[in-house]
Amino acid sequence: MEVAAEVERTEPAKNRKGAHRAPVWETGPKVTVCNSTVRRASLPALAETASEGIGAIEEQARGGPRRASHAATVRRLSDRLVQAQRPLRILDAVQWGDEVERGFFARGARELPCVTQSSYLARPLSFDPNHKRQELLALDRDVRRCLGKQDAAGKILLRTCAEYRAAIALLEARGTPAFGALSRELYGSATDRLLGSGPTLAGMARQVACLLGPASPPCPAELPTLSAADTVGALAGRLADYFGGPHAVRVRLSDGIVADAAAGSDYIKIRSDARFTVREVRLLEVHEGWAHLGTTLNGQAQPVCTFLSKGPPSATPTQEGLAVLTELLAFASCPSRLRRLLNRVEGVARAEAGATFLDVFQFFREQGLGERESYQHTMRIFRGSLPEGAGPFTKDLCYVKGLVLVGNYLRLALSRGQTSLIPLLFCGKTNLADMKALAHLVEEGLILPPRYLPPPFADLQGLSAWLGCGGLFGALCSRRVEGALSKLV
Repeated sequence: MEVAAEVERTEPAKNRKGAHRAPVWETGPKVTVCNSTVRRASLPALAETASEGIGAIEEQARGGPRRASHAATVRRLSDRLVQAQRPLRILDAVQWGDEVERGFFARGARELPCVTQSSYLARPLSFDPNHKRQELLALDRDVRRCLGKQDAAGKILLRTCAEYRAAIALLEARGTPAFGALSRELYGSATDRLLGSGPTLAGMARQVACLLGPASPPCPAELPTLSAADTVGALAGRLADYFGGPHAVRVRLSDGIVADAAAGSDYIKIRSDARFTVREVRLLEVHEGWAHLGTTLNGQAQPVCTFLSKGPPSATPTQEGLAVLTELLAFASCPSRLRRLLNRVEGVARAEAGATFLDVFQFFREQGLGERESYQHTMRIFRGSLPEGAGPFTKDLCYVKGLVLVGNYLRLALSRGQTSLIPLLFCGKTNLADMKALAHLVEEGLILPPRYLPPPFADLQGLSAWLGCGGLFGALCSRRVEGALSKLV
């Protein structure tokens, strides 16, 4: 069964409730980004530019044949990177099959899952690692020769090439002790200190969990009363309203995913046997729709820097951080949702410290999760690895890690009067580490503003006020203030 929320990416924005087309950017024929004025094409012209590719670059890279040639080079190398990374599907390659879960529960959830290195070898990669590595090295050499390592686009392309080579090594190491170390290299560790000498990521997660207080039983409105089919229909309608047209974004049922929902390039899949609350449908709309699908479509609309349509592992914290922050700003999140994300950090921390699959599974059970949900959370941490002794897959740190980094970046941009940089985060699958390079590419006319910008980020004045007050509350959060107000709570 499939229900389509079709989105037309070439139709002009409609002035109606629910349709958000980056209003701050659409203030006329020109917009100011990074203290530089860039001419914005109409939405139909933008889509046409993206489809015509090289043929439209001369118009995008104004300034003569030299700039047009540079834009054409960036486009050509970007396309090669997009093509090279296609078979590198990390999550597909590390996933455990349904038979592992069935076997685990058939044995009473008291024995380690039957996963060995041979289990991964029985599912060979869809590409030849050595051939793919040589392809990426050849692209690296051409980027250095044609653009140079000081070029803004060149810097991003070179780092991404190296990162995809590291991803190949990760996949080759499935089920071995090297897997955990390579995962930490790509996604980080729970022992990382994100803010200088501050607490570790795991310590930070524990502090926030304490601030949330004890979990309360769900109210009737928070019970999962919606079937997967109901969720597909509701979500399809909401995304059609948001993206605003008759073509492109689909919401469909699927039996082949582990999570309750997953976003692709132009679709969201809903697991057919899952059930959802009303809040969770809203969460999917905001997290998977506004944030993940929005940045994908914005990246696909880039006529030159097509690498923005795909995100390497280092972009994961930024992308997940944006999505979680959008949840919070849109009031789509709730304490139970945040606890789940924080508990994933704790689960990774325990696995890094030597806990087995059974240890981490029991931890999630103690947090009040059901057996199947506890299994799914634990499996996410051990996929690609072994149930004991090979180090965890640390990708699940990226939600909290990204939230911390993106939130502090936004506050820094506000304090320095550079809020005009914020919409650049949604131009595609961006990475905070690339913000200066992306700003330079905008000034060169090689990156277009985002067409789809989540409503909380479309009003930069309102967002600035929220960020300022957030900083105020953080500064006032001290023992003295707590003591003064303790009798009121």
